[in-house]
Amino acid sequence: MTAPIAIIMGSQSDWDTMRHAADTLAALGVAADTRIVSAHRTPDRLFAFAKGAKAAGYKVIIAGAGGAAHLPGMAASLTELPVFGVPIESKTLKGLDSLYSIVQMPAGIPVGTLAIGKAGAINAALLAASVLALSDPALSGRLAAWRKAQTEAVAERPEDKA
Repeated sequence: MTAPIAIIMGSQSDWDTMRHAADTLAALGVAADTRIVSAHRTPDRLFAFAKGAKAAGYKVIIAGAGGAAHLPGMAASLTELPVFGVPIESKTLKGLDSLYSIVQMPAGIPVGTLAIGKAGAINAALLAASVLALSDPALSGRLAAWRKAQTEAVAERPEDKA
């Protein structure tokens, strides 16, 4: 059986960021497939993946991309599945180039755009889990417990570290 979520990225170097999405999903007990699917270097692989993603059993795609960041938009143009785009922080423009590329999709090709870097990867995983939780009461409970634990981990008062 195919995992319900696909995490795709344009290159191996994107894994440093996208592993946070995979780790978050694993903590929630949600299976995810991870793969490199470059919009520029492996366009045939991208087309085959995105065109067949729904038939393969995926429910949500999380796409991380740096630089020109065409991967999330191209994936969204080739599938009707929800696509969440994670801008990867770049050395040149600190990920703003990726953010602008992903967030400026034309009307009719939606991509849910997240924050740049680690926070975006974690939030993409949480959004994907939330989508799945709509029809999975057990996952809904795990997601609620995760959020409760996060809330309870915030101290009410600062600690004196002196």
